[in-house]
Amino acid sequence: MYHTLYILLRDTGWRPLEAVARRLDALANFVATPITARRGLLARLHYLTRTEHARQAAREAGLTVTDRTLKAWLDGRRSPSTQNLERIETAYRTVRRHNVARYLLARLSREGRGTRVEFHPLNQSQVDRPRQRVVSYRTLNVRHWDRIVRAWADDDIQALDDAWVSDAVVDLGSEWGQYEYVTNIGFAA
Repeated sequence: MYHTLYILLRDTGWRPLEAVARRLDALANFVATPITARRGLLARLHYLTRTEHARQAAREAGLTVTDRTLKAWLDGRRSPSTQNLERIETAYRTVRRHNVARYLLARLSREGRGTRVEFHPLNQSQVDRPRQRVVSYRTLNVRHWDRIVRAWADDDIQALDDAWVSDAVVDLGSEWGQYEYVTNIGFAA
């Protein structure tokens, strides 16, 4: 199923790598219910504890509590502290990213055909007339997603920036400066 969700920014622009990271997060389908709600907490805890592999990944991501504490949280006898809620959320996002990275990579690469990406530059209407750039949105087909998705899954902003510039933005040619900050970047997987 293809769906497109564009990241819209009204007031300020983002660097393209931030828009790409947010778009990949949207495609990862994180739990929408906040962790502060019982339902959101339970969904995250079930996701992190359903298999031994998930438990190990949660430990590696920083959730180091005993099985007894986890059971008390799941049964509702105790509630996690604010610090533990942050650890649960961080562990959940980390594990979820790693679990969906392979799926996203396959969908975005499409057996070497790539995915069409739309770049929407900043709105120039508020800039004085002589200083306005004549820019419009651009599309290009990004074929190499492996470094981009890997950097996103590892939550490595510098690696994501390097991968995005060398694997996608370089194809914009001499116009890359017009897309240094964008109102949105759209693609589907």
